[in-house]
Amino acid sequence: MKHQLKMVAVAGIAAVIAGSVVAEEMEKLELELPKPLFAGTPKQIRTKNLEREAVIPEIMIPKGTANVAAEKTVTGSDDFPVIGELEYITDGDKDGADGSYVELGPGVQWVQIDLGAQKEIFAIALWHYHAQARAYRDVIVQVADDADFVTNVQTVVNNDPDNSAGLGEGKDKEYIETYKGKLLDAKGIKGRYLRLYSNGSTGSDMNHYIEVEVFGK
Repeated sequence: MKHQLKMVAVAGIAAVIAGSVVAEEMEKLELELPKPLFAGTPKQIRTKNLEREAVIPEIMIPKGTANVAAEKTVTGSDDFPVIGELEYITDGDKDGADGSYVELGPGVQWVQIDLGAQKEIFAIALWHYHAQARAYRDVIVQVADDADFVTNVQTVVNNDPDNSAGLGEGKDKEYIETYKGKLLDAKGIKGRYLRLYSNGSTGSDMNHYIEVEVFGK
């Protein structure tokens, strides 16, 4: 009898949990895209690990999810950008024209966004320089609980095949930058800080960022 009651109680709890999941209304994430800045066939991109077609994945998010990175504080590995300001990365301007991007020095560089508090993150969209076709090297996106990236560090994407950035070998593919940016499924991971790495591109040794959006609650 006690065993039966226990099974009923467990089943009841499971039903409540399942009901709460079903009750959360989901919707497809629709990105607002900037206008294309180049047309035609891209010039030869020399890289062995290239994703051939820019496809925006279909990501379902809870209704009411917003860009929690908007106007948030941005810091970086390069305190004195060659062009632009780090604040451009969360200012809502993703057009990619002169005056809307920040250029960091050569080599492995990173930018970091403080979301202000721990968030549940469902998707991340990022735009590097997309006025001409190029593929950025060692694109790595991580989320953590602390600004030093010691606690609860989680990797969302890593296309560094040879560990040249020092964060481990990645299995994701490089991709050609376009106005579509890169949309990543973060699967509801939790964290306060977002850090994005790159290591130059097929276009130059410099590192560029236009905009980063973080869709969370």
